[in-house]
Amino acid sequence: MKIHIEVVGDLYEDEVIIRCGQVDDTIQKIHQYILEQTRSPVKLTFYKDNQEFYFPLDDVLFFETDGEHIHAQTADDAFRIKYRLYELEEMLPKNFVRASKSAIVNTRKIYSVTRNLTASSLIQFAGSHKHVYVSRYYYNGLRQKLSPDKSRLSPRN
Repeated sequence: MKIHIEVVGDLYEDEVIIRCGQVDDTIQKIHQYILEQTRSPVKLTFYKDNQEFYFPLDDVLFFETDGEHIHAQTADDAFRIKYRLYELEEMLPKNFVRASKSAIVNTRKIYSVTRNLTASSLIQFAGSHKHVYVSRYYYNGLRQKLSPDKSRLSPRN
C-alpha cells in the first residue's frame, strides 16, 4: 500500500481520497477510522444543584437512569444531564456501550466484569467503588468491545 500526503495551500476543506482496486476489510477500516477522527467531539453539560459543569467525557464511568432523570457517574460524583439514554447512545463515542435498559458504560474505564450465567453480570470500574450491571441481553456486545481486535494480533509460530 502506498501513502501520499499532498499539501495544497489554498484548499477550502481537507480532502482524503482512497484509491483502491477493491473495497476490502482494510479499506473499510481506514475509511471508518478517518470518519471517526473527523467527527466533532461530543460536548455535554453536566448539572449539580445550581451549577453547570464542563469536563471531558472520558471522566464519565457510566450513564444511568433512576426513572425520570439520567445521571453521569464519575469516580467521585454524580451529575444530572438533559438527554435520554437513547439520545446518548447515538451521540456518544464508540467506547460508550449500552449495558442494560438503564445504563451506558465507558468501556475505557471498566476494570472487571464478573460473569453470572443466570442473571446480570457485575461491572466494576478502575479507581472507583462504583459498579453497574450488564444484562444478559447486552453482555455479548460489551464483551466484543472489551476483547482485543483479533485481526491485529499476529499469529504465533
